[in-house]
Amino acid sequence: MRPAVDHVHRLVRDQRPIDAVGREHRDAVLAWLASTDDVFRRVRPAVPPRHLVSYVVVTDPARSRFWLVDHRLAGRALPPGGHVEVDEDPRAAAARELHEELGLHAAVAPFPVLTTLTTTVGPDPHEDVSLWFVAEVPDDASPTVDATEHDGGRWWSRAEVAAAPPGALDPHFTRFVAALDRAGDGADR
Repeated sequence: MRPAVDHVHRLVRDQRPIDAVGREHRDAVLAWLASTDDVFRRVRPAVPPRHLVSYVVVTDPARSRFWLVDHRLAGRALPPGGHVEVDEDPRAAAARELHEELGLHAAVAPFPVLTTLTTTVGPDPHEDVSLWFVAEVPDDASPTVDATEHDGGRWWSRAEVAAAPPGALDPHFTRFVAALDRAGDGADR
C-alpha cells in the first residue's frame, strides 16, 4: 500500500463510528483503501469516480457555531474543503482549503472527527470520501469567502443546523456535530 494511502487507512481505521451509518462508511472506505492506491482525484471532476476530500469545519472556541459556505455547485451550505492532492496529507489539505476558501490560517485538529462516503450532487456526480477535520477560530474572525466557488457564507448556530430543511446542508452535517460532541466529551481521541 502506498504510504499516503496507508496513512489515510490508519486515520479511518482508528475512528470510532458514532452510529450504524458510520460503521458502514468506515468499513466501505477501509475496504476501498485496501483495494487500490488510486484514491486521489487526478482529473476533474470525477477521475477516479471515488476519491478523497478533506472538510475543515470552522468552529468558534465554545464550539457553539459553525462557519459554512454557500457552495455554488452543490447548492448547499457546506464546510470549506476540497480534494486531497496526490500524496498530500489530508490534514494539510484541510489547512490549505481553509486558507484558499476563507483566507484563514488556523490550527487544524490532528485527526478527523468523522469519515463519510457521499455521492455528490450536480452535473458530474461521483463519490467523495470525506475526512472531517476541525479548526477553531476566534469569535471575531472575519473569513474572506472565495467567490469563485461560493455565494457567501456565515456562522450557523447549533439550533439553525438542527432546524435546517433537508438538502440545505451536507447530508452528514448533523452526524458531524454528534461526533464532535462525543470527541469533546473525551469519548474519542
